[in-house]
Amino acid sequence: MKPLSKNLIIFILVIIALGIIFSGYKMQDPKPEVIAISSLVERIEADEIDRIEVREDTLSVFTREGVEFSAKKESGEPLAELLTNYGLTSEQITTVKIEVKDVSTAVNLMRSVGPTLIFLVGFVIVFWFLLRQMQGTNNRAMAFGQSQAREHNKKNNVTFKDVAGSVEAKEELTEIVDFLKHPKKFIEVGAKIPKGVLLMGLPGTGKTLLARAVAGEASVPFFHMSGSEFVEMFVGVGASRVRDLFAKAKKAAPCIVFVDEIDAVGRQRGTGLGGGHDEREQTLNQILVEMDGFDPNSGVIVMAATNRPDVLDPALLRPGRFDRRITLDLPSLKDRQAILEIHGIGKPVEEDVDLKRIAERTVGFSGADLSNIMNEAAILAARHGKKIIAQTEFLEAIEKVMLGPERKSHVLSDDERKITAYHEAGHAIVGHVLPHCDDVHKISIIPRGRAAGYTMSLPADDKKMYFRQGFIDELAMILGGYAAEKEIFGDITTGAANDLKKATAIAKSLVTQYGMSEEMGPRTYGEHEEMIFLGKEIHENRDYSEVTAQKIDSVVLALLTDALKTAKSVIHEQRNNIEIIVAKLLEEESIEKEAFEKIVGPAKKVAKLIIKTEEIV
Repeated sequence: MKPLSKNLIIFILVIIALGIIFSGYKMQDPKPEVIAISSLVERIEADEIDRIEVREDTLSVFTREGVEFSAKKESGEPLAELLTNYGLTSEQITTVKIEVKDVSTAVNLMRSVGPTLIFLVGFVIVFWFLLRQMQGTNNRAMAFGQSQAREHNKKNNVTFKDVAGSVEAKEELTEIVDFLKHPKKFIEVGAKIPKGVLLMGLPGTGKTLLARAVAGEASVPFFHMSGSEFVEMFVGVGASRVRDLFAKAKKAAPCIVFVDEIDAVGRQRGTGLGGGHDEREQTLNQILVEMDGFDPNSGVIVMAATNRPDVLDPALLRPGRFDRRITLDLPSLKDRQAILEIHGIGKPVEEDVDLKRIAERTVGFSGADLSNIMNEAAILAARHGKKIIAQTEFLEAIEKVMLGPERKSHVLSDDERKITAYHEAGHAIVGHVLPHCDDVHKISIIPRGRAAGYTMSLPADDKKMYFRQGFIDELAMILGGYAAEKEIFGDITTGAANDLKKATAIAKSLVTQYGMSEEMGPRTYGEHEEMIFLGKEIHENRDYSEVTAQKIDSVVLALLTDALKTAKSVIHEQRNNIEIIVAKLLEEESIEKEAFEKIVGPAKKVAKLIIKTEEIV
C-alpha cells in the first residue's frame, strides 16, 4: 500500500471518530441563561412563560417574547408536582404549555458507550497501523534473499534486425534461438545445447543488446540482472538470490537468464582476498552448481556479458557452463555505417548527409559511441535552431565526442595561437609526407577539452595487423609538433608534453611487447600481474636484470631520437608549406582535408599496416 493511501485512510477514520464524538451533542451559540426554579415560579406567576420543554432533568423555558432560559430539576420528579410544591395553583400551571421530550435511544446509547467505543476504535486503528508496519518489515526481511531480477517479456521487441554488424555473433546465437523455439529437434538427435553463452567485448559493443535480441527472436521471457546485485554485505544472501533466480527461471522455461557484468561476481577464486568463505565466492559457487549441478536446468539458457574475460574463474568457463564464448569486436567501416543508419531512424537529416564519411571518421568507435554521435548531432541542430540535422552537425559531434566541446572561454594570446598553429602544422606535414602514416583529415587550433589544438589523422581502412615501419613513421608524426617548435622558435613549450608521453609508450611497446627491436631480440620483457588497487596496476613482475633494463631504456631513447631527426628533416624541407598552413590556420582556425591537400598536394601512401596511438597506449 502506498504512503498516500495509508494517510488518506487514517484521515477518513479520524473524521468519522470526530463525527461520532459530536453527533450526540447539540451545539448552540449563544447558550441559554440558566435560572433557578424559584425564578421560574415567579415568572409563571407573572404570566411571562409560554411553554416548557422537559428533557429528563433539563428544562428549556420559553417566554412569550421568545427568550429561552434553562433550568434544572431533580431526576424522576414530575414538573407539575415540583411547581405545586413551590405554591403554584393548578390554574397558574395550566397557563403554561408543558412538553415532555423523549431523548433519542441512539443518543442515550452513544452517551453511555461513546467514550468506550471511541477508545476501542482508536486502539484498533493504532494496532492495525503497527501491524501493517511490522508485516512490511517482515516482508522486506523475507525478500532480502530473493532475486531482484527484472523480467522483460511482452515489452521486449528487440530482434536481430535492430543489431547492425556482429554477423558472426548473430550466427552463433541463431542456434540458441532455434533451440528455444524447437528444442525437440535437438533432443531427438542427442544434441545438447550450450547451457551458458558468454558475450565478451569492449564496453559499448552491444553485448546487452544482443542478449535482448535473442530473447526477442525466440519470444521467451528474459530475466535481466547485474552481477553486482548478487553480492551483499551478509554472507549467504548472494547464494540465496542465485537459487531464487534459477527457481523463477525454471517456472518460466524456456527462458533466458542474462547476467550483466558477471566479472563482478565471477572473478577467480583463491586470490587470498577475503578468504575462502567470503560472500562473492559463495555466490560464485552457487552459480556453478545451478548451471551444471545434479539438477539440470532444462530450457534455461544463461547468457552473461563481460569486458574482462581474463579475470573470470576457470570453473565458470569450462564445458557444461559457459561453454560457448562469443567475442564482439569494434565495428568495421561497413558496420559503423549500418549502425549509424539504425540510430538515425526517427531523426530528420538532410539528403546530402554522407554517413559513409561519418563512418570513416569514427575508426575505433563502438556502437554506443556512434549512438552518442547521432544524439549529439541532434542536440547541436536544436541548439542552432534547425529542424533538420546537417552534415556539419555530425562532423562537429564527432570532434566533441573525441576531444570534448569547444572551449570558447579559453582565449589564447596571439603568441600562443601562433605556437599552436606551428605545432599542429608540424604534426600534419610530417604525417602527410611519411608514407606509412594515416591520412590527415583536419587541422584545428580551436581549443577542445585539454588540447589547445589538434590534428585529426585517420586510417583509410580498418586494420588488425601492423608493421614495424608504421610505428616508426607514427613516432615521427607524433614528434612533429615538438620538432616544429624547436625548428621555428629555437625552444619548446609544455604543449608537447602529451605527445612525448604517447611517443614514449609506443617506443617502449615496440621493445618490450612486440619484439620489434633488433638490439633486444624477439622476446617480451616484463609480466603484469592482475593486482588492482584504486583502479591502478600496482605491480609489474620484471623478468629481466638491471643491465637489461638500462639497455631497454637506451633502445627506447634511440627510437625516439631517430624519429625526432626524421620529423626535423621533413619540417626543414617543407618550411614553405608550413608557413602557408600556419597563415591559413591563424585566419580560419581550421583546415579540412580537401583544403589541406590543395596546399601540399595529394598524399603518396604505400600499402601499410599502422596501429593507432590510442590502441597502443
